[in-house]
Amino acid sequence: MSASMNHEGSLRTWFWILVCVSIILFKGLLSFFVVSDKGPPDWDYRPVKDVPAQSEYATYPLLPHPQHVRGDKGE
Repeated sequence: MSASMNHEGSLRTWFWILVCVSIILFKGLLSFFVVSDKGPPDWDYRPVKDVPAQSEYATYPLLPHPQHVRGDKGE
């Protein structure tokens, strides 16, 4: 009787091991297909103009003194 119970316990252990491995494989495949690289995007943001001659956001008011430090005469 103890041999059949040992065999039953072994089958139950292997069953749960296979369940755990199946869950890990399922999560891996799901993340691979959901998050994987699907090629180049279909949108075009174009380069951001960051040169002062091209962008109004990159120009700053000139300071009155050559040190370019705010304060009394560039100090």
